Amino acid sequence: MTRSKAIRAIETRQWRVTGGGWRVRVIGLMGLLLAGCGVGDDTWPQIEASGVLRVGVDPTFPPFAAADGADTRGLDIDLTRALAAELGLEPQFTHFGYDGLYDALATGQVDVLISALVVAPERTADVAYSDAYFDAGQVLIVGQGSAVAGMAGLDGRTVAVELGALGHVEAQAWQRRLPGLAVATYGSVDEALAAVTAGAADAALVDGVGGRLYLRDHPESSLIRLDPPVASEPYAMAVRIGDRTLHSRLNEALAGLARSGQLEEITNQWLGP
Repeated sequence: MTRSKAIRAIETRQWRVTGGGWRVRVIGLMGLLLAGCGVGDDTWPQIEASGVLRVGVDPTFPPFAAADGADTRGLDIDLTRALAAELGLEPQFTHFGYDGLYDALATGQVDVLISALVVAPERTADVAYSDAYFDAGQVLIVGQGSAVAGMAGLDGRTVAVELGALGHVEAQAWQRRLPGLAVATYGSVDEALAAVTAGAADAALVDGVGGRLYLRDHPESSLIRLDPPVASEPYAMAVRIGDRTLHSRLNEALAGLARSGQLEEITNQWLGP
């Protein structure tokens, strides 16, 4: 019985009972049921016993996940396999459309979502997010040897952005602080970055995924990515709020991959250094 169903059943019974002694009994029963539901929500013993980690993924977001026939490849897939190995489990992938991921988790079809999920504060009543494993936020990209070391150095200069993207919004916010900042809009991340290479802009503010992929695929551009991101957009894994042990184990495994350098290796393999 889920926590919400237990509460509804008890509230219905309490409504029908009028005697004071019954009320005490019902209140006591409520505590027992809620305590039982809380324990039952932690599925780590079942996961450990099965030896399988059931993972929900949307295979339509390369390079994080893409389906090639029966094969699924990508950063999230390699990360999942590495995490499962740390936990002594075998990963089992199930594909869902993005809109169906959280429903699949809530209904117990999978144990965890590892699918380039942006941390959504409005979901934290039901979902527990892991520590971030990638930041897809807005990054500033400049030419090698540029004097620009951050957004504050762009006063009197031009920043290229993708029209209507989050980088465009962020650049407009910076314009209110830097009166001399000019914002030039382009139709895509690639066009914005090409403008920097051509000298038409002093820097580009673009999303972390698109920016890294461009640098990986255009080494001749002589562009470099500045850290940290101007605006953060962390990707994290998601488990049910009651799966405290799984949540803890995943964070421990992720920290181990970070310490060993394996997380960076996986990220660089798919997105470039």
